[in-house]
Amino acid sequence: MGAPIRTRALTKRYGDLVAVDVLDLEVRSGEIFGLLGQNGAGKTTTILMLLGLTEPSGGTARVVGFDPARRPLQVKRHVGYLPDAVGFYGDLTGRDNLRYTGRLNGLARDEIEAKIDHVLEQVGLSSRADTPTDTYSRGMLQRLGIADALIKDPDVLILDEPTTSIDPIGVVEILDLLRSLRRDRGMTILLSSHLLGQVQSVCDRVGIFAAGRLIGIGTVAELAERFGDGAAHIEVTFARDQDTEGAPDARASLAAIEHVSTVEQDAATSSWHVSVRPIDQSGAVREAILRAAVEQGLRLTSLRVLEPSLDDIYRTAVAGMSVASVTTEVGA
Repeated sequence: MGAPIRTRALTKRYGDLVAVDVLDLEVRSGEIFGLLGQNGAGKTTTILMLLGLTEPSGGTARVVGFDPARRPLQVKRHVGYLPDAVGFYGDLTGRDNLRYTGRLNGLARDEIEAKIDHVLEQVGLSSRADTPTDTYSRGMLQRLGIADALIKDPDVLILDEPTTSIDPIGVVEILDLLRSLRRDRGMTILLSSHLLGQVQSVCDRVGIFAAGRLIGIGTVAELAERFGDGAAHIEVTFARDQDTEGAPDARASLAAIEHVSTVEQDAATSSWHVSVRPIDQSGAVREAILRAAVEQGLRLTSLRVLEPSLDDIYRTAVAGMSVASVTTEVGA
């Protein structure tokens, strides 16, 4: 089947407003892919076109091999969808709501009951299965929404802002659930969000949306290479009682390591900040720092690779979008 989700020059206009502008996107099988952008960037419109819920103005899309504009029912049989505003019948229990969904999807009665138990266990709602959903928290409703999307055993799961307005514990639970679905079932997951930290923590790759355009796509490291300063950063701290005469040796030892471009010391903390180029050599440099510390007799107290911030990447990408190479995959 190839890529479960693929678009070519996909476009949506509402009068003079271009909501999605010539979108080329490919989501790989078994990955969690994040559509990142502010509200109004075009993420939800893209999702609606992928589901066949709105007609594109131009271009094409293929979802699990089908054109959603022409064969939306076939797409819906293979795709589970959690909208931004999830809704259930509040006077019905979680189990009853799922039973209703199963019947709408044409599942046999015995099959429905088995699947309900399974998906409720997956999302951690077995103990509340027979409680009316108007007593559920927002996080519980979101988890029930994921169960609702999973009941038909989809190949692809599409989630629109799945963690909005959820407390921190609920967010952790939902992100852990998505990881387990990818890990245990090999499920392809597409999620949209404007919450950058959450996207960074769970997604294999990210597409940055702004004003209807996809202005960057890749892993966080690849996006950092493209939109950041092109370096990985490592913070190294030696014991405060380190012989001051050894400080120059520390600088020299760090600077001598291959792929280290700069070494600077923070006077306030005595920590060393090491820049590594290219960015993908941070692991090798980290190991080299450990060896150098042993060889030089430097008492290392901490060493950490400073992960690139998706927030910084996003701001840089959006600021430079007028000159960015639109929809070009990083590293391609």
